[in-house]
Amino acid sequence: MDLSVALYIVPTPIGNLGDMSSRALEVLNQVSLIACEDTRHSGKLLSHFGIETRKTALHDHNERDRAQWIIQKLGNGEAVALISDAGTPLISDPGYHLVKQVRDAGFKVIPLPGPCAAITALCASGLPSDRFSFEGFLPSKEKARLDKLAGLKDDPRTLIFYESPHRIVHSLESLVAALGEEREIVMAREVTKTFETFLSGPAAEVLQAVKDDPNQQRGEIVLMCHGHRSDEESEFSPTVINTLKLLCEELPLKKAAAVAGQIYDIKKNALYKHGLAIGL
Repeated sequence: MDLSVALYIVPTPIGNLGDMSSRALEVLNQVSLIACEDTRHSGKLLSHFGIETRKTALHDHNERDRAQWIIQKLGNGEAVALISDAGTPLISDPGYHLVKQVRDAGFKVIPLPGPCAAITALCASGLPSDRFSFEGFLPSKEKARLDKLAGLKDDPRTLIFYESPHRIVHSLESLVAALGEEREIVMAREVTKTFETFLSGPAAEVLQAVKDDPNQQRGEIVLMCHGHRSDEESEFSPTVINTLKLLCEELPLKKAAAVAGQIYDIKKNALYKHGLAIGL
């Protein structure tokens, strides 16, 4: 594999070392330099795979300045890789300023696919995944956290947050206060690791489960919330409404509501009233 002169964005495992791709290993072995969020942390991972490529630190405090030095390396014909402590770089991790400066300088940025805690957790959550919003970490201060959640209360998309163990109870309490006790949420903990767990249900129930079990207050956490649903959406899914509309093309509303109710085990009177409300 011959590398182009470029900045390579290389995801690393979020827990299971078996998730390191062969392409990622090839790139990390062949680049001239690996920019790491934490060289000591990444050093253990690289050592495990026998990678001896030179490392340099690139984090929130030095990223803007370090970017120009890396651009000089690219200008000298050297390929550079960017990794974070775990997962895909730039996703709640440093790298945005580096990527922007590298692209502005006219060099290629080549991304590799790989692990990402938010996407991995969402796939197994049972929450809608056709539209979602990744919100990173919630603010640490309670008022800012509540204000942030209040602004997202009516968002219809699935909301995804990262959270730290020592703040998870406070964040769940804020979710209950801002979004309501009945908002459906899923808490994924230690995804891909030995003690991976998923807790799901109404926000108040998940909060109580976490309070009752100290083990749920450990490890890396992804918090996911069902998007806002109107009263109509809460009662009937889009599939049910679509079926009712199709039946109404051939049948009177009352009969269509009876048939749809039988198909989906829903009270026909409720469907009939809803049909009237939406003009069927």
